[in-house]
Amino acid sequence: MVVGDFATKRQLVIIGGGPGGYHAAIRAAQLGLEVTLIEKEKLGGVCLHKGCIPSKSLTQTAANFSGLSYYKQMGIPVPEATFEYETFTNYYSSVVTGLQKGVEALIKANKIEHLTGTASFMSGERVGIDSGHHFEMYEFEHALIATGSSPLLPGGVKLSNRIMTPHTLWELNGLPESLVVYGEDYFALEAAMAYKQLGSEVTLITPGDGFGLDSGIEKELLRVLKKNKVKVFRKHQWESAEETADTVAVTLSKDAEDKVSIEASHVLYAAGYSPNVDGLGLEVINVERDENGFIVVNEHSQTSVSNIYAAGDCTIGMKLASKAIKQGKTAAEHMSGLSSAFNLSLVPYVVHTNPPIATVGLTEEQAKNEGYEVKTGQFSMSGNGFASILGQKEGLAKMIIDAKTDVILGIHMMGAGAVEMIQSGTYALEMVAREEDLAYPVYAHPALNEAWLEAVESVSGKAIHVPPARKKEKSTV
Repeated sequence: MVVGDFATKRQLVIIGGGPGGYHAAIRAAQLGLEVTLIEKEKLGGVCLHKGCIPSKSLTQTAANFSGLSYYKQMGIPVPEATFEYETFTNYYSSVVTGLQKGVEALIKANKIEHLTGTASFMSGERVGIDSGHHFEMYEFEHALIATGSSPLLPGGVKLSNRIMTPHTLWELNGLPESLVVYGEDYFALEAAMAYKQLGSEVTLITPGDGFGLDSGIEKELLRVLKKNKVKVFRKHQWESAEETADTVAVTLSKDAEDKVSIEASHVLYAAGYSPNVDGLGLEVINVERDENGFIVVNEHSQTSVSNIYAAGDCTIGMKLASKAIKQGKTAAEHMSGLSSAFNLSLVPYVVHTNPPIATVGLTEEQAKNEGYEVKTGQFSMSGNGFASILGQKEGLAKMIIDAKTDVILGIHMMGAGAVEMIQSGTYALEMVAREEDLAYPVYAHPALNEAWLEAVESVSGKAIHVPPARKKEKSTV
């Protein structure tokens, strides 16, 4: 390995080429900064190669496959279809490759220096880059850490072709005969439902009581999972796993005496992440981290060292690409002298199950815990005309409203169109919309978003497609 004698000067050095890193790089370049982007693997990061794109390719494939039966009712006879895992792998790989080339082209077009290697801080102004056969030193005015995170595994468990995490799931070479999914986040839900709809026998195990969603959505989700014959075990803790040549036996405990063993051909463990910060030299620059090692940042994406920023899954808070993108662009703008800041209180949360789930703002339970006097409105997608046309009548829309001020506190939906529609909910909450602001406009008909209108109108008993509540009969006794 050859060590460079001189330090190359750059205004901005970014470590990590995932959504947070490459968005920051392009935004900084737009603002006139000289940028060097360091990525040890492929541009696009986990989201593109092991997360968002492969997982959503899977959920969309499962939704299409499970929806074929409805075509016959519409007068479109479809021969009996089969799912070919190898063809699916080629499909999502081609999508990933195309998007990766797009990112590479954008980096080049914005004249960003892209280096392949491993970076570590030498000081608060210098970073070393090891490319395997060459070592270079860069001196920077600002740096951005966007190194992401990695899935955790329970103690004593090792990765194999039968025990997987969200990052290694894509190494499968065929559809699992049976699958145990341990976890309660969006990835666990998506994988459980998708593989079930593609033909696997699926058991979903959650360490907690639910999935962190509003109670109305949770109830409907559990109903849909049961209808799809996904077995659900709640409040079960992982104890151990024993792998044989053909199966994995997972032992779970609900309390000290209540233990159960579940056997499957494959296991997906999706319960927690750790930040990718080992070897970065953060101890050299004394960057503040929380008890789990995640980097602490302020509303400008600044760390405790003012010229060093961080974005994405290596920072405290939710693990979402949308968060990384916002933090990355905010960091680039702030270090360029703009008064940019972010607020993560209204980040839309989406789950690409079938039907999909999308939420923003407070759940009913959160609103009550925060001291609000709450009123709610709810509408079943089974009463929506366009959902009936689509043959996708599962789900509901729910509004959480402050009873004193009529301000919308939260919008929650499970059903067709939820992912695309939730952005309107984000706008509404950002603009401090009231009940009247959602009830007053004319809604297109027939349309899925009419479910929101009916949910809002149901708060005051005005919803047309909701049967009136039955009045309790007075006792004659």
